[in-house]
Amino acid sequence: MSPRPSPVVYVALVVLALVWGYTWVAIKIGTAYASPLFVASARLAVATLILFAVLALTRRSLRPPPFVPTLVLGLLQTTGWTLLQTLAVARGGAGKSAVLGYTMPFWAALLAWPFLGERITGVRWVALALAAAGLALVVAPLDARSFPADALAVLAGLSWAASAVYAKRLRKRHDVELLSLTTWQLLWGTLPLVVLTLAFPAPIRWTPEFIAAMAFMSVGGGALGWFLWMFILSRLPAGVAGIASLATPVVGVAAAALQLHEIPGPAELLGMALILAALVVNSL
Repeated sequence: MSPRPSPVVYVALVVLALVWGYTWVAIKIGTAYASPLFVASARLAVATLILFAVLALTRRSLRPPPFVPTLVLGLLQTTGWTLLQTLAVARGGAGKSAVLGYTMPFWAALLAWPFLGERITGVRWVALALAAAGLALVVAPLDARSFPADALAVLAGLSWAASAVYAKRLRKRHDVELLSLTTWQLLWGTLPLVVLTLAFPAPIRWTPEFIAAMAFMSVGGGALGWFLWMFILSRLPAGVAGIASLATPVVGVAAAALQLHEIPGPAELLGMALILAALVVNSL
């Protein structure tokens, strides 16, 4: 029987839900003043610099982890997830995109079974079913006008799920330090986005609101968020960590309603309730 996770892991989950939940609103604000490519690459570049500074200040080794596995992780977790997430929010609603992006747990649970041997058993099937029903209510009825944004958000969740499973495999095969792995995968995943941003320049309006949104995304959603996620993933099964993180889109929907006036309809509210029920069942 595996030891019960430390309470610190659950504190990390709460903090992560808050910072990543509000990040969806910050992205919507940011993309009103700059291109999605710039918003994605700039916030990740700042987050990468912050984490390298932390490595240096704490006198940890700056030697990179194995290149190819870390590059693959960066492409899935940083490039894929962040770019698709930002494009989805720019084209659709922040709250709805947050919920659709967090189809991640379904993909993570399914991928973790064959690749990590983490079987879906008992109560997790119930939690998955409740969460699936909740997400179905959020996206129904399908709207041709919103489909591109919806699809981008779901693809973002798939990319993140693949990265979560791959990170677990990487840590099983290689002795890598958590902060170092987080930092270097951020670097390798950010570089393609920087290249794309330079290749396709777009105007930027440097307003106080834009700067504040970028600062929050870089420090909270970027540096702190990814470190907390890797910390949680190292102490919980990939599928469990993914389902538990469903609290994040609830924060995203609430923040979008309060600040952006994106008011969910009755079906979406019922979907949120089912997702919360899934969280409760998963914690039993």
